Amino acid sequence: MTEENQKIVTRFPPSPTGMMHIGTARTALFNWLFARKHGGKMLFRIEDTDRARHNEKAVTALINATKWLGLDWDGEIVSQYERREHHVSIAQKLLEDGKAWKCYYSQEELEAIRKENGGFKLPRREELESKYTPSQTEEYTVRILGPVEGETTVSDKVQGDVTMQNAELDDFVLLRSDGTPTYMLSVVCDDHDMGVTHVIRGDDHLNNTFRQNVIYDAMCWQKPVYAHVPLILGPDGTKMSKRHGAASVEEYREMGYLPEAMRNYLLRLGWSHGDDEIISDAQAKEWFDLEHIGKSAARFDFDKLENLNAHYIRESDTDALLKECEHFYQKNHNITPNVQAISQIKACADELKSRAKTLIQLTDESAFFAKDVPLNFDEKASTVLSPDALAILGHLEKSFEDCDAFTSLDIQDICKVIAKEYVGGKLGKVAMPLRAALTGTTVSPSVFHVAEILGKEETCNRIRSAITAMQ
Repeated sequence: MTEENQKIVTRFPPSPTGMMHIGTARTALFNWLFARKHGGKMLFRIEDTDRARHNEKAVTALINATKWLGLDWDGEIVSQYERREHHVSIAQKLLEDGKAWKCYYSQEELEAIRKENGGFKLPRREELESKYTPSQTEEYTVRILGPVEGETTVSDKVQGDVTMQNAELDDFVLLRSDGTPTYMLSVVCDDHDMGVTHVIRGDDHLNNTFRQNVIYDAMCWQKPVYAHVPLILGPDGTKMSKRHGAASVEEYREMGYLPEAMRNYLLRLGWSHGDDEIISDAQAKEWFDLEHIGKSAARFDFDKLENLNAHYIRESDTDALLKECEHFYQKNHNITPNVQAISQIKACADELKSRAKTLIQLTDESAFFAKDVPLNFDEKASTVLSPDALAILGHLEKSFEDCDAFTSLDIQDICKVIAKEYVGGKLGKVAMPLRAALTGTTVSPSVFHVAEILGKEETCNRIRSAITAMQ
């Protein structure tokens, strides 16, 4: 059955042990795109069988991160832990059918046997029970009875045909000694019961696939199609981690990246469509396939992400963009722009958007509109506002007061006259102090446009306030 005429079902199954790693986000994106391209479903399952590491806050964080990325899913979110009784029943069936066995060896005994065998896997059941005698105990684990002879090949959509000798496998645990199911068992049961047709996940799970297929074969269940995606590396070629700057989706959100940019960048991180770099969601859903996922690990490139983010900021609806910026105005500047400030920011939006690479940069360069005088001057602005600069500002303030038409061109002409008269025609020696006085910083959109937007009264008020504060 081809992908075109079968009902595609993928799944996104994160473990709730922390924030969503950027690699997990890309896996979610690939599953989402593949399902949406084929008119199928993407299911959301929380793999929470490991109760010792389970974290409810992490569950919430995973859900919120998926929503922020703009990835929707089909049906209700499934808790793997809540299905544990069914998983146990499958293990019991395998026991009854002679395809699994009870292992009475204690953990200490098994460790000793491993060491005797070179520290690797355990012997299979027949050898284990013929050479060793377990201590007297009623506790036992349930282990699969895996194949010993021959080899197994996994036909992977990304990695190609991968073969493992069955002798390299072990009789892995299905039920722990406390009767709880293991991840290996639960994943197979849930993928089968949920009708998953395609398992798209990181290639660190490739070895698990050979073990999970043992369960599929023992239960006579149809195996899904596999696609194991290479890991994401940091710019230096090592595994992506916090030391590279950010490792989780939440961190990128706090760094001021847009979800559209993240989707586009993660799509291109290990998948390609010719030389296309900027790819819309509609194009991604049309073009995405498993065959064009690269076999090699992709390196994260912050410059490329910034460039994409800058593109999506420029293309964004201004109202929607300012809605996204509310968090950063409050967090980084402790302000909530009022109606007037919002109107002023919008008047400067085209220039702000053309300059910004992140939402943080956009808010940093526009926050002054919402701030009352006296402004808090940053270190560079304080340095610019020297005694000579304050004298220049005094001349500017008087000229501005006498200006009838307070447009950016008029303001620029006045600054040129002051520059010619007092600083040898060097416009920067006039514009920079004016910028510092009006914004409290040395970085902003065109200071002439800023002054026009603020209006003559507010511009002169800020100039007088700066002179008073710095004298």
